[in-house]
Amino acid sequence: MDADSPAPPFKTSSSSPSPDTSASAPSPTSVIAQATLETAVGELRAAVSCLCTSEDLPESEKAVLKIERLWREAGAEQPVLAALARPAVINGFVEILFNSVSAQVLQVAVFLLAELASRDDAVVQTLTRVDSDVDCLVALFKKGLVEAVVLICLLSPTPEQLVEMDMAEALVSTIRRGDEDPLRMCIKPKAASVILLSQVLSEEGGGGTDRDRDRDSSTAPVPRSALLSERFIRSVAASLGAEQVLDERLAAMRILLRCIWEDGHCRSSIAERSASSLGAVLDAFHAVGDADKLDIVRFLYELLKLKRRSAAERVLRAIKDGGSFSMMHTLLVYLQSAPPEHSPVVAGLLLQLDLLVEPRKLSMYREEAVDCLIQCLKNSDFPRSQLLAAETIMCLPGRFSSSGRPLARSTLLKLARVKERHRPSQDLSAAVRADAGEDEMEEEKAASEWERKTAYALVSHEFGLVFEALSECLKSKNAELFATSLVGATWLVYMLSLLPDTGVLGAARVCLLRQFVVVLRSAKHGSDRVLAMVALRSFMNDREGMHDITSYIKDVLKTLRELKKSSGLAFEMLKLLSDGQESSVDMWNHKEINFVDCSSNGEVTSIVYLKNHIFSGHSDGTLKVWEGSENILRLVHETQEHTKAITSLSVLHSEEKLYSGSLDRTIRVWQFRDGVLRCVEIHDTRDPVQNLAVANAMAYFVPQGAGVKVLSWNGSFKLLNPSKYVRSMALVHGKLFCGCNDSSIQEIDLASGTLCVIQSGNKRILGKANPIYSLQVHDGLLYTGSTPSMDGASVKVWNCANYNLVGSMPSSMEARSLVVSADLIYLGSRNGAVEIWSREKLTRIGTLQAGGPSCRVQCMAVDGDGDVLVVGTSDGRIQAWGLT
Repeated sequence: MDADSPAPPFKTSSSSPSPDTSASAPSPTSVIAQATLETAVGELRAAVSCLCTSEDLPESEKAVLKIERLWREAGAEQPVLAALARPAVINGFVEILFNSVSAQVLQVAVFLLAELASRDDAVVQTLTRVDSDVDCLVALFKKGLVEAVVLICLLSPTPEQLVEMDMAEALVSTIRRGDEDPLRMCIKPKAASVILLSQVLSEEGGGGTDRDRDRDSSTAPVPRSALLSERFIRSVAASLGAEQVLDERLAAMRILLRCIWEDGHCRSSIAERSASSLGAVLDAFHAVGDADKLDIVRFLYELLKLKRRSAAERVLRAIKDGGSFSMMHTLLVYLQSAPPEHSPVVAGLLLQLDLLVEPRKLSMYREEAVDCLIQCLKNSDFPRSQLLAAETIMCLPGRFSSSGRPLARSTLLKLARVKERHRPSQDLSAAVRADAGEDEMEEEKAASEWERKTAYALVSHEFGLVFEALSECLKSKNAELFATSLVGATWLVYMLSLLPDTGVLGAARVCLLRQFVVVLRSAKHGSDRVLAMVALRSFMNDREGMHDITSYIKDVLKTLRELKKSSGLAFEMLKLLSDGQESSVDMWNHKEINFVDCSSNGEVTSIVYLKNHIFSGHSDGTLKVWEGSENILRLVHETQEHTKAITSLSVLHSEEKLYSGSLDRTIRVWQFRDGVLRCVEIHDTRDPVQNLAVANAMAYFVPQGAGVKVLSWNGSFKLLNPSKYVRSMALVHGKLFCGCNDSSIQEIDLASGTLCVIQSGNKRILGKANPIYSLQVHDGLLYTGSTPSMDGASVKVWNCANYNLVGSMPSSMEARSLVVSADLIYLGSRNGAVEIWSREKLTRIGTLQAGGPSCRVQCMAVDGDGDVLVVGTSDGRIQAWGLT
């Protein structure tokens, strides 16, 4: 035998067996097998020699193909391994990879190297000793030699090296091809690609917090479109059930988890395709370390964030019933030893599995899970764990968008009925049903039932201990923890109003009511204030809660009045708080914001609001414009184009025009733009204008004599109600209401000319008239002010639809002027006082003093929100009062 020839792979014995040892003699089959092996090794020795020494590439390629045939025939026997695993042979295969252009030869060479590397670590060391060898494999893989990925995987490159190799797209392409493996390699190319891609994605930002993942996803090595394609997800999901390679299962799970983090809309597809393979993932839980266990729990937890409740419950059942062991018991054991940062997600999953069936009175799984969440909330030494626990509670209602975003916050905000002030109250499920079709009713029913289960499990634990923990979190300076805890606390308090009596409402009130008041009063974000309002409304459902809220009445009312501009719930709460509080100074306290002295212009005769500005008319013919919002009553502009007193101002909101009527027998039309008031039209009325109302095509004014004159803009006149001396009037929806000197009240339908009598006139008693000084229509009711009648009422309230008297206000003062807001009625008197009355109850609340005893309150106006009252008096003062 040549000295250069490989050493014999095994020893043989030349002695014949003794007849006495015939029992231990080899069988004929084994003798034949040994002879075959010896023959194969001999041929292999020659092929290896050719591979290592030949400089002719075709000969070397033939040697590679022959070695592959002999390998398959002889199998991975030790003599064969010893012959092929030597560094010289490995280098010969590598030379083929560098030089051959035959796809078949390259495939076979990679196959043989992979088989050897999977059985002998020395082969791996030989291949990784030279970087160019690995680079060659990567280049071949990128060019389409998919078998090369198996060898790359066996070389165990570090995640950093994988990123530098830049082969993520090739890995994705191989995964999309599926389980094609004509060479029957030790690891399928797809499995190797799944394992490597998982490491690449992890190195490029797949770990860390959700916020870290969101930040790093922009630099991901794989295009999102490729990562989220249906074909790719389907192929990766199939790897979850891989029977032979545990690492493939775990890697597939991590890739799918990354897909969910990239775009949650793929979650439902992943959940559907993974359902049948979850058992294999669950079985892996017992064979992996803590880091892998946490990833498994995260994956299962993310799968549950589905839009449809029925789909989420199917996933829960697959988790509960899948695997060879009890997953609930497994999670319980893991929870008891998990670090604080891992506990909330484990507890959240365990709690949901326990609640899948009808909750029992006692369940160690539920008790341990809820207790863990509460302890994490209370443990300020681990702020990350606190936040995760709060986020877990926020997800427990089970309502998610199609991307998996929790809807607890947005659903609770719907309860505030923003921009729907007069819409009736509705519960949470009704708020959701309003946007759902009939086919969604069953889903909503299931979602509501689940929500009740989870809420009950949390609030009933240790007599409402969760409220104490959430209260502490609401005091945190961590903005994210505060916001998340606020959602959880609001949801649980709201759910108390829907659950049967749990006996913990008092505990919730003690722990959270004051916190909600603080949030309502001082939160920076408007949505946080709305959430606090929703929670406080839930406390108002019982007498004790209402009593406790009234102890913070000033703080609550101030914010509710701000929120009522856009929230129907705030409007409703103000109504509830005002019930029985009509005479409370705290409830309807007014503060003088500002005042101006215009006595040099005579009396203030008329005041109106238009576009956040206040317009005032004066007895010397001056018209002034004032700031109506922040710098209220700051003079913006003034003009004096009327030669006599302005008696009335009217606004046409559709055209944003102001009309002024004067004793100088003119009506002027004004436009206010860029801080300047300009007169754009002048209309001759032939009579002094005592009162004015304007519609689109004409003006209605009270002349010095009887009736109401109608002035068309083309100059024609017409007289209405000629038998009455009109003192006050209001024009609403094509109907003109007239209050007369004889205390009669009429409604004139301007379209038909029909006149209806609301109140008949009275003859003078002892020569004294009883005129209707003021009149206003609000929400279908007509309010009329006069001197106190025989029944003691100076203000009467009429139904505009049927003219029935629906109420009266027994004020002893003469209602010279009158203005109505959403909640209040203001009466201006001849002695400088303004009385405040509840519009709901028609009871007196208080009095403002706008001037001295000899001063008349001539005119009043309230802003669109009813929060600011502006008063004009006969001594030339204008005052602004605000609700505080």
